[in-house]
Amino acid sequence: MSGPRSGPGPKPDLTALLGRPVWVKVDRPLGSAHPRHPELIYPVNYGELPGTLSGDGHPTDAYLLGWDEPLREAQGTVIAVIERLDDYEDKLVVARPGTRWSAEEIMAAVAFQERFFQTRLHLQRDAARLREDPGLSELL
Repeated sequence: MSGPRSGPGPKPDLTALLGRPVWVKVDRPLGSAHPRHPELIYPVNYGELPGTLSGDGHPTDAYLLGWDEPLREAQGTVIAVIERLDDYEDKLVVARPGTRWSAEEIMAAVAFQERFFQTRLHLQRDAARLREDPGLSELL
């Protein structure tokens, strides 16, 4: 998974995290405004995975789905990767344990920000197939 734009470093392949439990430090809680675009209000919690590195040189970002209150941190499972085809960083989608999300529900939840990018969604159910045949990611 690498986009056409170059950033501070190469884009890591986040699909390896699909289906894995992760801990997310929330830096933009539900209902907060984007620090550079105050008109953009977060309808979901959003944060980063400490100890990771994304294509922008900062920790990997994650949308948190299934929590209805602002959080400081959360543990959940990576259910999707949003590959930004026109940016140098991709995003994780982390779900609260016990919740299920369709591709349509995921994209609707993150559209407030992802609508500004060309994206490709990689789902948890595709992870095993992608590991068996990496060429499939071009088809999904």
